[in-house]
Amino acid sequence: MSLEASCKALGERLRLWLDELEELHRTVIEKPLEGDVVLVDLFSDAADDLLGWVTEASSAAREANESSAYPVNLERARQALRTCHESVIAALERLSSELLSYDRIEELTSLGRERGGSWLAWSKNVKTAAESCRAPAFEVNRAMFGCWQELGERAGTANVSVQATNVGQQITVPASEFAHGRVP
Repeated sequence: MSLEASCKALGERLRLWLDELEELHRTVIEKPLEGDVVLVDLFSDAADDLLGWVTEASSAAREANESSAYPVNLERARQALRTCHESVIAALERLSSELLSYDRIEELTSLGRERGGSWLAWSKNVKTAAESCRAPAFEVNRAMFGCWQELGERAGTANVSVQATNVGQQITVPASEFAHGRVP
């Protein structure tokens, strides 16, 4: 696969992840009307952050894709992939530590069991929506690796290797310089 195709695939995977995150955000904010719960704010804030990071990653992936098209600008593509990857890492860390951690899922299911009714349905829907973000996140990670692999291969073929061999210097001094004592 070419660098351009890899960057395009990355953009597509990010779009799918973004769709799942938008669904998660909608599910979280459609909480039951009765009562306020801090857990709703935690999930909502995390979903907002994830949307921001993945949107930023998508923009950077588009820039990497543009840079990998003719005429190729490998340095610009590398910088865009770096920005993209930093955003993806931040999103993956937040997803795993804030939304999909055992403790957070336990809090969510406990809330549903304790409050029952519409809170039970809400907690199940949020858990399902959060878990549905996991697979697209892994796909983005795989696509990101593919981009780095293609960039590395492309950069490796674009390098020029120069070897210098030093035979030594040969200095010729006219014989008349020796005769007059000018050369030590």
